[in-house]
Amino acid sequence: MKNTYQNANEAYETVLDNIIIEGIDFGDTKAIFNCGFYIIDPLDNYISNKQRNWSLKYAEAEWRWYLSGDPNIKKLGELYGKIPPIWYNMADQHGNVNSNYGYQWKRSCQIDYVCAKLKSCKDTRHAAISIYDAKENGKYKKDTPCTYAIQFSIINNELCMSVYMRSNDIWYGFCNDQYQFSSLQKMIAERLNIEIGWYYHHAHNMHLYNDKL
Repeated sequence: MKNTYQNANEAYETVLDNIIIEGIDFGDTKAIFNCGFYIIDPLDNYISNKQRNWSLKYAEAEWRWYLSGDPNIKKLGELYGKIPPIWYNMADQHGNVNSNYGYQWKRSCQIDYVCAKLKSCKDTRHAAISIYDAKENGKYKKDTPCTYAIQFSIINNELCMSVYMRSNDIWYGFCNDQYQFSSLQKMIAERLNIEIGWYYHHAHNMHLYNDKL
């Protein structure tokens, strides 16, 4: 497999360097396009890069927020002890956001759907969760989800997962997103009682904001 990394931190450091060296000016970012790579051990999801100063405490609070299915940022505040400013900027007048992925995958019971498909046919190509949907563009005035879809396949009796994103910020977005997605992969694998395989991450636009250069 090309573009393969052992863990999330290795992926983060390599892609960050690629953006800094090869990225083009795109809005207020440096960006590379069609950035895709495999992570061999999805559960090795701690970002240990010292400069990034990633917070496991925050990532775990965000995961518990997703599990609640509550799109209101007040719930995140209860779990984490405070609400990061970025979420205030994305919330509507009621405090709700579209980018709580747990809220999205609980719509139409998508996790139950995925698990049922995989249990009934291990070779199914239907085990996918939809998140971003341009047909819902009227809901995206303040907050547009960055992830198109997450798809699962059982390969060699292991649960493999592919994540497809329209846009991904390597500094903030990827570091926390990969934790949420790998946690979802683990949860579904446990429901199916199988081992975890690879995690493939693809972003149409992978970028770094200019203030982080």
